[in-house]
This record gives sequence, structure tokens and C-alpha cells, in this order.
Amino acid sequence: MSAAAGRLVTMAAASARSSSGRGAAKGTAIPQLPWRKPQPAPIVLVSGPEEVCAERAIAGIRDYLKAEDPALEITDVRADDYVAGTLLGVTSPSLFGEPRLVRVSGVEKCSDAFLAEALAYIEAPQEGATVILRHTGASVRGKKLLDAIRGGTGGGVEVPCPAIKNDRDRESFAAGEFQQAGRRIAPKALHALTQAFSGDLTELASACQQLIQDVEGDITEQIVNRYYGGRVETNSFVVADTAIAGRYGEALLALRHALDSGADPVPLVAAFAMKLRTMARVAGRRGASRQIAQELKMADWQVDRARRDLQAGWSERTLGLAIQAIARADAEVKGASRDPVFALERMVTVVATRRPFGT
Repeated sequence: MSAAAGRLVTMAAASARSSSGRGAAKGTAIPQLPWRKPQPAPIVLVSGPEEVCAERAIAGIRDYLKAEDPALEITDVRADDYVAGTLLGVTSPSLFGEPRLVRVSGVEKCSDAFLAEALAYIEAPQEGATVILRHTGASVRGKKLLDAIRGGTGGGVEVPCPAIKNDRDRESFAAGEFQQAGRRIAPKALHALTQAFSGDLTELASACQQLIQDVEGDITEQIVNRYYGGRVETNSFVVADTAIAGRYGEALLALRHALDSGADPVPLVAAFAMKLRTMARVAGRRGASRQIAQELKMADWQVDRARRDLQAGWSERTLGLAIQAIARADAEVKGASRDPVFALERMVTVVATRRPFGT
């Protein structure tokens, strides 16, 4: 192991000792690191089902390594569609000796070829290479490899990403989002926010980031209610998702239900704008989701979701039409019109039908 790799493992161990150890795998002999503060090492096992946390951890390691050396070579490998010899090939030093980061997905459904080569690789990791292994825990496939890593083979570390299920975990997650951004949120506001997004952690994460970006100063309960009031009953994203899918009648019903539940028009338009902007950025791009996400500075799941949304009959022309309708509605619900409800209905109509209003 190189001196740099040894230094990183030492740092990881120190970080693990300073943490509470929550989420650690039973019987593990390697450092357990929090997903918000991961550290690189020759072998990094990112385990557990919570994809949002796993993506943050993997991105954190990538950013750490790129900050140390912008020439970092990044390679993505699928363990379930593995070509023999790939792992050794992508971790071997290049002519100029740039550091290498290899992100391996799907370890929970890995092929026999990958399992055999990974077991051999962790016995003698390549100098200057960081290999991240993503295992969701959805199956016991790859258990032999996980046991070997957790037993101390390869100088590895583990970043557990356990499922976030209950209210306490969601509030802790959301509080961490604001704390990491150096922002303050009132306890009642935090509770209201997590209650509004009790079923989807990815949407909760997006809501936190939207408040961080849009609102100056402390986040109060009034601000959360203005953005996400009525979300517990029918949220803004349900209305947007239904309209984007082209289900016009359902979208109008969802809009009416949201408004009757107290939803504010401003965050309703913001939900549409957020999703359509992402779709427009992803539209026409080819390649792996992770590569596109890195280029656009987005999360992998955002790219995947945008691609799924675009499959519902969207084109460059209809995207432009919808974005114009959303921009008009945004101005109208903020005071340019005396009838914000009509502005919302017109926006939903244009988005859901992919046609100019009244045609």
C-alpha cells in the first residue's frame, strides 16, 4: 500500500473512532464512516439500501480526490454485466501515473467473473487507485466479498447507508442538509417539512435544497408552509408528475385537491419549473446516467427520473412550450394576475396536453 493510501486509511480510522458507530456492520474490522463525511481508501464499501445517501457518499469521495488531483481518472463498472479483466485494467497505473477512481455498481447482483476478480484484487489493491463497491443489501450475492472487505482485507473502509424509515430519521436527515449548508431551520419548520415529504427521501432532499437556494436567512415554519402547504394531502410534485405524464384529467383533479388542501400557488409552479428544467438539461444527452450527472452537477437519480419523464412523449418543441407556460404562470401567481388559480390551470393544461392553451 502506498504512503498516500496508508494516510487515507489512518484518517478514515480516526474519523470512525470519533463517530458513534451507528449503522456499523456486525463483526466488521474496518472503519465505519458517516456518509456525509466519507474518506477515500484503496477499497470503499458503500453498503445499504438508501440510494440518496449512497450517491452523496460516492460523490463526496470523488470530490475529495479531484480536489487533491484534478487529473483523476474516473471509470464506472457494472458488476452484473462484467467483462473479465476489466477491474485490473482500469486500476492499473497509466503512463503518467494519474490517480484512478473506479465506481462499481450492482455488487448485490454481481457475476461470477466479477466476484472472483474482486476477491483477488482486494488482496493486493493497485497503488493510486480507489475502488468504490456499491452493495444495496438487496440480496446476499457477493457476501463472500463483503465479508473479506469487512474482515480487513485490502485496507478498506465502509460507508453504511441504512434505510431512513421513521420520522426521527427523516428529521435527522433534513437537519443535516441545512447544517451542512450552514443554514438554520426552526424545529417546527423542520417537522413540517419532513411531514410534507414523509414518503420519498429524494423529494425531501430536493425540497431542502430548494429552500436553501431560494430563501435567505433562517427557514421558518411560515416559509415551509408557503412552499409546501398542503403537501401532506396532495403535494406539488404529484400534480407536476401527473401533468408531465400526460394524464390531463388526473392532473386537474390533483391540482384542485392540492389547492383545496391549502397548497400555495408559488411552490406549485416551482415544482413544475424544477422538473421541466431538469428534463430540458438531460434531453438529447447520451451516455451513462452517472456520467451525465457528473457533467451537469446533478444526482444520478435526477438524471434517471428526467429520462423516464421524457419518455412520456416529450420533444424539444413541447419542452419549450411547457417552459414558457411555466414562466408565465410563475409571474402571474406572484402578482401579475388577479386569478392565480386560472394561471395554474392554464399551466397544467399546456404541460399535460403538450399544446398551446385553447387549441
